[in-house]
Amino acid sequence: MYDSLTQLAFGGLAPARVDRLIDRFGSPARAVTAIVRRRVSVSDRIRDAVIVDAETRRKQMSDSGVSLGFAESDGFPRRLGRYEGHPRWLFTRGKPSMFPSIGIVGTRSCTAYGLELAEMYGRVAARAGWSVVSGLARGIDGAAHRGAVSVGGHCHAVLGSGIDVIYPASHRGLYSAILDAGGLISSESPPGTPPEAWRFPTRNRIIAGCSDVLLVVEAGLKGGALITARIALDYGVPVYAVPGDVDRSTSVGTNLLIRDGAFPVLGPEDLAEVLDLLAPIYRPSGDPAKAGR
Repeated sequence: MYDSLTQLAFGGLAPARVDRLIDRFGSPARAVTAIVRRRVSVSDRIRDAVIVDAETRRKQMSDSGVSLGFAESDGFPRRLGRYEGHPRWLFTRGKPSMFPSIGIVGTRSCTAYGLELAEMYGRVAARAGWSVVSGLARGIDGAAHRGAVSVGGHCHAVLGSGIDVIYPASHRGLYSAILDAGGLISSESPPGTPPEAWRFPTRNRIIAGCSDVLLVVEAGLKGGALITARIALDYGVPVYAVPGDVDRSTSVGTNLLIRDGAFPVLGPEDLAEVLDLLAPIYRPSGDPAKAGR
């Protein structure tokens, strides 16, 4: 089964399309056969990618330092596999964390105040022994990652592109810093995949599913941060939000989340207290208490 899933993973199809094909044909192997024999309509690029055998793909990944993990296998993020609609696979570089995880997300079009807060929250979380999960995007995501790695903390960056396609390109140094600090980079999309818009909403369910708690720092009325928060709520993940001025566009989303029941976070010290209280709930037995320096 893993050989066929490997071939499907390199096709880069939307997760829902993969699910429909497997349901229609009865197994991953039969779905691969249907694609190869042109019994389903896919582009030549996708067919050419799927037709390559799994052994060749494994060698390519080994040569480039990429791993491919499946939901039923060891090494898949322990939280993610328990949710309905979880990805069937993840391409990864680096090391997963056994620490509790906090997703820190927000808008790309953030304020300087939001950037400063996100970086402080990343540092606080790392020093409290939490892994910081986010999307390596501009704005709040990148700031949270920077804060965590600045104190040697663990990060899990979930990409909306192939694992070897850094977007934005200006975050190449941050990408390397996450790996150098012992963190994890992951993507549901095969190597070489460009940052197509439709891949980011599907990426958000991975951020939510890999987080024990989620913190939204700044968010407008629409955008990926609110999508991630809604998915987290559906998963039963506690959602926290930073309140802001009622007339500031980047605070509309967080203020609405708080109005609808999200827990407010009133600053770095407040977050530190929250994480210290929650750590015993989410920390697996035997985990060390601190992740950062």
